[in-house]
Amino acid sequence: MDIRLSPSLLAWLRSFDAAARHGSFTKAAAELCITQGAVSQQVKQLEDWLRRPLFLRTPRALVPTPEGQWLAVVLRESFTAIESTLAQMRQPPESATATLSCSPSFAMSWLTPRLGEFFRQYPSLGLRVFGEFHTLDRTRMVRDGIEAAVRFDLGGYRDLSATVFLDEWLIPVASPAFLARHPPITTPGDLQGDWLLHDGSAWDGADTYEEWQHWFTQVGTTPPSWAGGQQFNLSQLALGAALAGQGIAMGRAALVLQDVKAGRLVPVLAHSVLSRAAYSFVTTAHPSPAMDQVREWLVDEAQRFCEERRQLLPAPAQQHTLLAK
Repeated sequence: MDIRLSPSLLAWLRSFDAAARHGSFTKAAAELCITQGAVSQQVKQLEDWLRRPLFLRTPRALVPTPEGQWLAVVLRESFTAIESTLAQMRQPPESATATLSCSPSFAMSWLTPRLGEFFRQYPSLGLRVFGEFHTLDRTRMVRDGIEAAVRFDLGGYRDLSATVFLDEWLIPVASPAFLARHPPITTPGDLQGDWLLHDGSAWDGADTYEEWQHWFTQVGTTPPSWAGGQQFNLSQLALGAALAGQGIAMGRAALVLQDVKAGRLVPVLAHSVLSRAAYSFVTTAHPSPAMDQVREWLVDEAQRFCEERRQLLPAPAQQHTLLAK
């Protein structure tokens, strides 16, 4: 006998399988998104084709006949095998990937250690971070495919959307070994110019001695001569020199807090000042949903960081509140 699984026969079998599992034409109809009458009719057509009943129809339930029970088991095994094979063969959907441009020092010291928590919160969202500190504008972001960026600067973006999510405290730091080799430093006036380590480009357009000059101004002390102090083009390099005992770096709290917590760096004086620059999350006008999630996560992480910062470092005399959300 030539029995082929025609479209009609497949539809009848699908209706029978659903009805057998649920013991109800009504529930089977809800699963298959067709009417109860259609399910009943398709099962009846299958019975007519087989020339034997598959259900005993009672007022309260459908009861499979022995033949119906046999067919139900075979169909369930077959459909399960087909569904399992299709699930293994089907290419999984690509997870959403967000690309974030970030200054190298901030990426290494603040962002990267927190990414594990980000991926735990958003397991289906990929995040690719690449380090750079170029000036941003809408034309460049679109041209280079930059979806969003974190920048430490003065803000003022005209054609981009920027959310300030973290301010910055500046505090001089040095290694315990450096402090042990030098006379006690008790006032800002004790700092010597050749001890100071400089980030020569705190942000694009910043003066070479921006952060030290700002710190001395805020604490009301004339700075020493800058001659002799080492210069670097990344804050992370200046901090690396401080960790190696080569001098005193102007520490940004976001970059030095863990080293201070571990005792690798020590605040030289109990004077923090609020930096003129802050960390902004910068996007074009209409960021993707993935980037909205990154922004919200950064805001939440920054709030947690600020709580820890207040516990470990002296607060600046003057602070402003960031409306991050």
